Amino acid sequence: MAFLEINNYHKRFGENEVLKGISFSLEKGEVLAVIGSSGGGKTTLLRCLNFLEMPDEGTLTLNGELLFDASRARGYSDAQIREKRLHFGLVFQQFNLFPQYTVFKNIALAQTLLAGQELRQKKKDFRATLRLTPRGERARVRAELRAALDALRADRKERIDARTRELLARVGLTEKSAAYPFELSGGQQQRVAIARALALSPDILCFDEPTSALDPELTGDVLEVIRGLKSSDSTMIVVTHEMGFARSVADRVLFIADGVIEEQGTPAEVFDDPKSEKTRAFLRRSLEGAFA
Repeated sequence: MAFLEINNYHKRFGENEVLKGISFSLEKGEVLAVIGSSGGGKTTLLRCLNFLEMPDEGTLTLNGELLFDASRARGYSDAQIREKRLHFGLVFQQFNLFPQYTVFKNIALAQTLLAGQELRQKKKDFRATLRLTPRGERARVRAELRAALDALRADRKERIDARTRELLARVGLTEKSAAYPFELSGGQQQRVAIARALALSPDILCFDEPTSALDPELTGDVLEVIRGLKSSDSTMIVVTHEMGFARSVADRVLFIADGVIEEQGTPAEVFDDPKSEKTRAFLRRSLEGAFA
């Protein structure tokens, strides 16, 4: 059984059907490159995978569990959607860092918010325990519960700080920990965005044209970071216009045109022996653009 299975995804915006029955599967640890012309549905597909948009039809199965069924979408609460979203990390084209926070806090923020939810739930549990405690024992139990909560808070902060330092080192930005986004180059900002997406250890890491907003001389650094993630058994979906990167890093390639998968296969199959005329035309244009 595949790690990720997408079956018959459709997405409409009014009368415009952007995704027209997308189906594919992905094994754990694989890198999938998604290529195609602008407007073909690539970004919409990523947004549907991350539950930033809700597909109108289709199902998503992750690690054998039916995670999403569009026919039951109205029954999902906001909390359930947020929980489903945690399985996926997304790196945007435009970085989307918080300008008022340092690099360290940008990476630590999602972890801190998640830990805050856990602590709030613990407080509720402790209050419930206190209500069931005999009156004469409450002072002692209250002190014990406060000590346990303080210990949990300290433990979570230590773990978050350690995880954030680990990710900073992983993307080569340890020395920029206290810097603000405006003090970084575009390539450095995108590396911070990658670290932030990794912070909650998502099952699948998605990239939406991660180098499109970068100057050519900065593109290589970001692609090298993504290439390094492949060796760590990360499962990734990369929407990219960098054909050389897709060929050298991806295990499988999807070519999407007009909302459908026009062609899919290994890089050798798609790039060296494409079956579809649309694929051949797209690759010719990409090659001409690279040498223009």
